[in-house]
Formats: sequence, structure tokens, C-alpha cells
Amino acid sequence: MNTSTSTVTASTAARREPYLVTLLTKLGVMKKDLDYHLIRGSMVLAFLFFGYQKWFAYEAQALIPFIKHGPLIFWMYPVFGVKGATVLLGVAEWVFGALLFCGYWNKMLGILGALGSCFSFLATVTIIPFVPNGWEASAGGFPAMTINTAFLMKDVVLLAASFYLLKQDVERASLPAAAK
Repeated sequence: MNTSTSTVTASTAARREPYLVTLLTKLGVMKKDLDYHLIRGSMVLAFLFFGYQKWFAYEAQALIPFIKHGPLIFWMYPVFGVKGATVLLGVAEWVFGALLFCGYWNKMLGILGALGSCFSFLATVTIIPFVPNGWEASAGGFPAMTINTAFLMKDVVLLAASFYLLKQDVERASLPAAAK
């Protein structure tokens, strides 16, 4: 076997990208900051909808077992009542969403929104171990989730997305003006 031929063949194979990678690159997946903007937009949309539903009685009632057992938010019902606590959460979600939206243009506001978002999802993630009937006894309990626990599990991902935005905005806010 000719070593120069095997070197060229190996070199050519190493340079060839899989079809899927080539296709996704052509579709714009590698566009600068696409992930950052998609995550920011998704979080803004989520806070818009989460905040909206807090204005209605059905949501206030649905949240009772969660807020009541939340180690960071249990105090809200004695202080504000069921409706007051739910409305306060809705307003906070809209404020965090608005700050995240403003983060497209102003990184300091984005940082504030991401901090609020991190706290919001940290507060809900800490409910998971305490949610009533959170683990299905007929399946042996933990880790077999019931719908209440599964409902809260999305907040683990949203907490990670919030932290990602916080990190990105802090990095971008600390760049010299010429690099922005």
C-alpha cells in the first residue's frame, strides 16, 4: 500500500463532514448567537404565558399544593392569600419576561431579568422533593414521577436556560465597548 495514497485518503475523509452537519450548517444552525436569541425569545414567551394564567382562579387553585409545599415560597399564602400570591407571581413573571426582552438591547436589564428568572425557577425546582403525592407508589415511588412532579421537572431545564442567559449577558456586559 502506498503511504502517500493512504495519507491523502485519510486526510480527505477527515475533511468530509457528514451530510446532516452540512445540511444544518446551510440551514443557519451555526449562525452567530442563534442559540442565545432563541433561548432568550423562548424565555420571554414562556414568562408571558406563565404570567397571564396567574390572573385566573383556575391557576390560583391549581398552584395551591405547589406553593404550600415550596420551601422558598410557602410564606406567600399567609402574607398575601391565595389570589394575592398568585397575582404577585404573575406580575413577577411579566417583569422578568420584560427585563429579558429588554436584554436584547440592554445587557444590564437582561442580567436583572435572568437573575429573576434564576430565582423563579430555583424556587419551583426546590418544590420537587416536597410536592404531595409526587412519586407513584404503585411503581415503587422515586423515581417514578406523578404528573405533579413531571409538571415541575420542566423548571430544571428553564433554570439551566436562565443561568445560560445570565452568563451570556454578564460576559457581554463586561466586554469593552469596541468589542460589542
